[in-house]
Amino acid sequence: MPIKHQDNQTVEPDRVIIREIKPGEVDEILPISSTSPLNPWSKRMLLEEMTNPISHSFLIERVEKIEDISILGFICFRNVGEESELLNIVIRPQYRQRGFGTKLMEFYIDFCSSRGINRYYLEVSTSNIEAIHLYQCFAFRPMGTRKRFYQGQFDALLMVR
Repeated sequence: MPIKHQDNQTVEPDRVIIREIKPGEVDEILPISSTSPLNPWSKRMLLEEMTNPISHSFLIERVEKIEDISILGFICFRNVGEESELLNIVIRPQYRQRGFGTKLMEFYIDFCSSRGINRYYLEVSTSNIEAIHLYQCFAFRPMGTRKRFYQGQFDALLMVR
């Protein structure tokens, strides 16, 4: 179903692709990462994940650019044995609540399942209700809390699937 953006541009959730992030695209990803106030990643962190042999870093982008924006968000995760840890998932603020996070999560579960992953873990701020709801839609359930996990102040909810 088409989505009307605030600038009246129509964005089709099905008109996106998900692919690996290339090292030369890190500077385009950084502004998206900085919109995650409790856990923005630095350029060094992104590059380290991209070169880590157990890590996977993907972006979601529109097939056609609109207003010089094609990259809508990204996801990074690590797979070890039969387990995966979701490290980061961020969608540009103006494109949140429009199905792009769901597409990245569908991709994540499919990608990992096809590689024998059967256990998934993540941490999310206890105040990030939208993200918690998204994860619950993918059968993640709470398994504990990490006190003052973000910036030494904010609690993280540990979730498992």
